Amino acid sequence: MVGQAPSGSGVVVEFRTVHKSYGETRALQGIDLEVRQGESVAVLGPNGAGKTTAISLMLGLRQPTSGTVRLFGLPPGDRRARSRRGAMLQESGVPPVLTVREVVDLFRAYYPAPMNADRAIGLAGLGGQARTPVGRLSGGQRQRLYYALAVCGDPEALFLDEPTVAMDVAARRAFLGTIAEFAACGRTIVLTTHDLGEADELAQRVIVIDHGRVVADDSPARLKALVPGKRVRFRTDGLLDDAWLAGLPVRGLVREGGDVQFLSNEPEDVLSALVARGVRLRDLEVIGASLEEAFLALVSPQGVLQ
Repeated sequence: MVGQAPSGSGVVVEFRTVHKSYGETRALQGIDLEVRQGESVAVLGPNGAGKTTAISLMLGLRQPTSGTVRLFGLPPGDRRARSRRGAMLQESGVPPVLTVREVVDLFRAYYPAPMNADRAIGLAGLGGQARTPVGRLSGGQRQRLYYALAVCGDPEALFLDEPTVAMDVAARRAFLGTIAEFAACGRTIVLTTHDLGEADELAQRVIVIDHGRVVADDSPARLKALVPGKRVRFRTDGLLDDAWLAGLPVRGLVREGGDVQFLSNEPEDVLSALVARGVRLRDLEVIGASLEEAFLALVSPQGVLQ
């Protein structure tokens, strides 16, 4: 088992009026946020929104133009803070001639109370590649190695940047289970991902950044609840003609043969009208909005949440 995180409910990450500029480009504009011990947080945003910059500041890889960033109450670059966190970035400088075991042992030496090497390698699903040189790993295996390096110090906080890139379905499922195990032990998880289903599955809290500002900070369930309407899916015999839907409150209509889906604020009325018009409904499903729909609404100029 992964070790238990220290007790308490302190602040792990703190941003106070943080600005970051690159020349004339303002990547972050006055961000205030906190991530507390034991939280699982997904940082989302479109490309160029500032989320990667925010993670870089949390890790001490960049410095704010103004404002204050703290990790465990210390400057993120402070060795005492760095020894308590692990980071899985999309690219890491790992010597290709060293074996998986040698690299993990090398990284473990940087931490005061590291995880057992076999445990770290096992968590990454690389037990069969422990003696394989890094240069011979596949893309998905290399990504899992980066995870082993992130957890080998037995960190209190784990930062993950697009963690499942290049992983196949089975590896991704096992990997997400490992992250959930860390979270269940009271560890703090901060991740960025373009897979919003992944964020919905792992995160207790979602922070959405757009144009350098925090535009939403809430649980996935509450963000999804802000999107009006339900998604309706069903199958019908033949094609659903436009006449069947005339005057009904639907939007986002998609038809593929007999498969039909749309959004509606009044799904019960729409379905009753379709039945009354003689439409036969099969495999009916009515669900709330997805996190992806909530995200798109938040970051779109025409979004319903703006």
